[in-house]
Amino acid sequence: MSDTRPTRRLETRCCIVGGGPAGMVLGLLLARAGVEIVVLEKHTDFLRDFRGDTIHASTLELMHELGLLDRFLKLPHQESHQFAAYFGAASPAVIDFAHLPTRCKYIALMPQWDFLDFLAAQGRRYPGYELLTRTEAVDLIEADGRVVGVRAETANGALEVRADLVVAADGRHSTVRQCAGFEVVDLGAPMDVLWTRLPRRPTDGSDPNFRAASGRILVLIDRGDYWQCAFLIPKGGYDEFRRQGLPAFRESMAAIAPFMADRVDLLTDWDDIKLLTVRVDRLRQWWRPGLLCIGDAAHAMSPIGGVGINLAIQDAVAAANILAAPLSAQVVTDDHLRQVQRRRMFPTRVTQRIQLAMQNSIIKEVLAGRGEVTTPLPFRMLRSVPWLRRIAGRLIAVGIRPEHIGTPDTMADDLLSSQPYAQQS
Repeated sequence: MSDTRPTRRLETRCCIVGGGPAGMVLGLLLARAGVEIVVLEKHTDFLRDFRGDTIHASTLELMHELGLLDRFLKLPHQESHQFAAYFGAASPAVIDFAHLPTRCKYIALMPQWDFLDFLAAQGRRYPGYELLTRTEAVDLIEADGRVVGVRAETANGALEVRADLVVAADGRHSTVRQCAGFEVVDLGAPMDVLWTRLPRRPTDGSDPNFRAASGRILVLIDRGDYWQCAFLIPKGGYDEFRRQGLPAFRESMAAIAPFMADRVDLLTDWDDIKLLTVRVDRLRQWWRPGLLCIGDAAHAMSPIGGVGINLAIQDAVAAANILAAPLSAQVVTDDHLRQVQRRRMFPTRVTQRIQLAMQNSIIKEVLAGRGEVTTPLPFRMLRSVPWLRRIAGRLIAVGIRPEHIGTPDTMADDLLSSQPYAQQS
């Protein structure tokens, strides 16, 4: 039976599709700068398991620049000051975060729903901010060759949001980028990831770590009383793992991390294990007139280093810096959108090249299971050269070309709406 309820209509300066890190950061920064925005989030809330829970040092620096760091760090979180990589029985190679050029010299680990709830609460302080949950974008509205809005489905019927600019921040399976017909360059990935969790004992240690043995790779992330576990499998190998059964999976977990052998039996159902299909891709062009893609909608990253969230947030900051003033003045042009892609394409390309090199030279070879695993040369160098450990830490925790807040706060007493926006370096 067709829905006969009338279509509701909204108008705004910027409609952001997707309430993930990129969309929520962009929404906060634009509203903070006095731009009317609407964020569309298809789920009821942010409470979803096995999302990226890393808050990189560069994001913590942004919280400081916004004057929110102290409040933010009152939320439950863990701190990681280093990352260890184990190859076979060899001693670990360590990546060091203790010398970062940031206020917080660590990576914070926090449930992503807490992070997103925090951003939403800050956004609601501004009169031009609106977050619509249970609102799923299903199509674009176009006129005269330009995107002018979004059609969405809500619990209360159809919704049209007309906007000067639509921003797609709806992830690697972006509906918006599919509707827009963007050309996607698939860079390939040799693995998928099985996410699960197991209890953490006080004697286990706390630093996140990477463990590689012949045919197996496991990444462990401290989440307080449990480990968030990422078990890497060959691309498309999930059905084979299911066929082998849970006992074989538990045995593989215990073999690569023997200290967890006393708890792998807690994995009693495949519902305890979630599949992440890994994609590494990027759009040739991130924009069309009236439309911009950022975050995973523009470039899906490998889970290596957990840097996809960091790049998405950096995209959002750059987009706000470039677009806030023209959105306020209703003069957004194609050149403004082109500037965002130009600003963020370089760090995207460099980061993906590093990830692809690691995927093809290390992960692919380990998962092939051709014999005893030895420590690759780059990680042997990390063991012996301290400054390389610091460089690797900076690449992961800060990234290439980190962004800084360049938009004003319209609610700050010492700032006027006429204050000039920061120039891009």
